[in-house]
Amino acid sequence: MAAKNPPMFFAPHHFVLLPAALIMAGYTVLRYTKVAGDDDQLARLWFSVAVLAIIGLGVTVMLRQHYALKLQDRICRLEVRQRYFEVSGRRFAELESQLTLGQIISLRLAGDDELPALAQAAAQEKLSPADIKARIQNFQFDTMRV
Repeated sequence: MAAKNPPMFFAPHHFVLLPAALIMAGYTVLRYTKVAGDDDQLARLWFSVAVLAIIGLGVTVMLRQHYALKLQDRICRLEVRQRYFEVSGRRFAELESQLTLGQIISLRLAGDDELPALAQAAAQEKLSPADIKARIQNFQFDTMRV
């Protein structure tokens, strides 16, 4: 059974800010190409605005995803720690030090009944995230991850 996570959109970011930044970057580049080659104040101004618009667009795209994913990675670790403790009664710290983030994120898709054994197997057998997902019988899908 393959895991499916549909893409999630944040309307103000994806449908307002990013298109506006893209339009602004395109417009400033277009304006600059019309005055490029001229050595006057207007050409330098449009070049500067174009560079700033392109940098702003890049920063807007990268930072939003970067911060969201880093935070979600931390939450995933905490979620697996808590669930592992709740279902096994043991701390997850011993296993966590042997697992990669990808393995931990894959483990969070496992049902409560199979999580402890699968976590042990992942650490001992050095299972890849794909191998972990292949062994999961009772998927707990994550519909909230960005």
